[in-house]
Amino acid sequence: MSRGTGRTVRRTGAAAYLRGFLPAPEDYAGLRLSWRADILAGITVGIIALPLALAFGVSSGVGAAAGLVTAVIAGAVAAVMGGSHVQVSGPTGAMVVVLAPIVATHGAASVALLSLMAGTIVLVLGLLRVGRAVAYIPWPVVEGFTLGIGAIIFLQQVPLATGTAGVTGTNTAVAAWLAVTAATWPTVGMTLAIVAGVALLLVLAPRVHPGIPASLIAVVLATAAAELLGLDVPRIGELPSSLPAPSLPAFTPALLGELAGPAVAIAVLAAIESLLSARVASGLPGPTGRTTGPYQPDRELTGQGLASIAAGLFGGMPATGAIARTAVNVRSGGRSRLAAIVHAAVLLAVVYAGAQLVSRIPLAALAGILMVTATRMVSRHTVSSILRSSRADAALFVITAFITVAFDLIEAIQIGLLVAAFFALRSVAQLSGVRREPIPGEPRAGDERIALFRLEGSMFFGAAERILQEIQAVRDVEVVILRLSHLRMLDATGAKALAEVIEALERRRITVLIKGIRPEHVRLADSVGILEALRHYKHRFDELGPAVEHARDHVRREDLARDAGTARGGGGDAASAETA
Repeated sequence: MSRGTGRTVRRTGAAAYLRGFLPAPEDYAGLRLSWRADILAGITVGIIALPLALAFGVSSGVGAAAGLVTAVIAGAVAAVMGGSHVQVSGPTGAMVVVLAPIVATHGAASVALLSLMAGTIVLVLGLLRVGRAVAYIPWPVVEGFTLGIGAIIFLQQVPLATGTAGVTGTNTAVAAWLAVTAATWPTVGMTLAIVAGVALLLVLAPRVHPGIPASLIAVVLATAAAELLGLDVPRIGELPSSLPAPSLPAFTPALLGELAGPAVAIAVLAAIESLLSARVASGLPGPTGRTTGPYQPDRELTGQGLASIAAGLFGGMPATGAIARTAVNVRSGGRSRLAAIVHAAVLLAVVYAGAQLVSRIPLAALAGILMVTATRMVSRHTVSSILRSSRADAALFVITAFITVAFDLIEAIQIGLLVAAFFALRSVAQLSGVRREPIPGEPRAGDERIALFRLEGSMFFGAAERILQEIQAVRDVEVVILRLSHLRMLDATGAKALAEVIEALERRRITVLIKGIRPEHVRLADSVGILEALRHYKHRFDELGPAVEHARDHVRREDLARDAGTARGGGGDAASAETA
């Protein structure tokens, strides 16, 4: 192959690699059949996303405009470039928790730069194909996280449902309780009536026909009723009138250094939340009962990275996949990327054309929609299946859900993975062990002084100590044969323990023979000292037959040595007779 041809092949390979992250006609394969439902779902999600985007912008300290910019710009970019057909992206509550202290320290102006930095990190993670790592998150952890998110979404709506302002900067459950205690009559009666009416419509409408856009109809009817009856209930309120022009945020090397740590933390949060949201969404059934199908995790990361970069250029904040809005999208009938694109277009249209009309929507109507959505995120059948599966999986599910609600989303995933790893290692350790076997073939004199041990499963840090104790407990033998051919996994701790077993037995004048060490374990065995611990290099065998014959020969020589010592009237050192 010529040098030029080699460069062509490399360029072709790079182009094919990058094409996996770019939009393709296949992204809109079913659009001809789903476009009506996608448009209706996009409008519904756009209306739902509007107050959330504004509220998240205000709560983070950046301002309502930044939240709206993020929902519009990041929502559109992620819809086109992301790896999920139904994911809806924008500012989220989890991101607000991370951003608020950064804004307090570095000021609101730093958030746009932070969005660019975190977005670049997420983009690189996607290009490095880190996204597929989400496949290693156990099912109980995902469902526990989903249940916890559903509970948080439900609790977040309590202030809106009771017509109170709510308390920011505190636990969601505590804030919900404070909202209930602060509710006053008759406002709480009117808001709860709106919530109940919206929820009732969302429950009954699909039974009439699955294609009815129940969320959109509920918002329109609730707004019309509030206006006609003159209800004094909280509304969305005044909206920004325009979007800023794109520009590169000002920065200095010192500021980049100060924001490096927060940028990594935000990137990790954005990656985990987006991937889990996409994974959950892929299994959510729509109005017809069909799920939305698979997603591309690596492309999802690159899309989310580009979305945060674009939002930062417009003065916005870091974006992630939003499970609440994504769930509304799926439940409202969204099947393709068009729904998320329409959602961004609706928000953009609201800024320039419909701000006054949308500002009259009661917040309680949005609370009702999100409360119903939250209760549908995890089915009773799924919860029942996990709780009945095994005690370990049930504990993992409950712990993840509890920590998600009580503490933090990222902590829930981290602790859930640690608990899952603990249970997995315990299971592997229980399947690993050592078993004493009879000497094969016809019994011979002296076989009772030979111990044949078969090591099975994995000799790793979780099982090494127990296996070591079982072998060292052997008594009244002169030779120990360790069968290692059934040992599937060996780590440094296990290898070191095995070397210590051999050394301990040899100090007790028990000759150790090893049989069948796997080729992939030889290098580790040599470096840690297993082979060096043997009395002679010829005490390593590939087959069991020769190992047994050598052990029997050793026993015979020990007997001869003892007999010779007795004949001389002394107690010679029998072990000195040992040869290769």
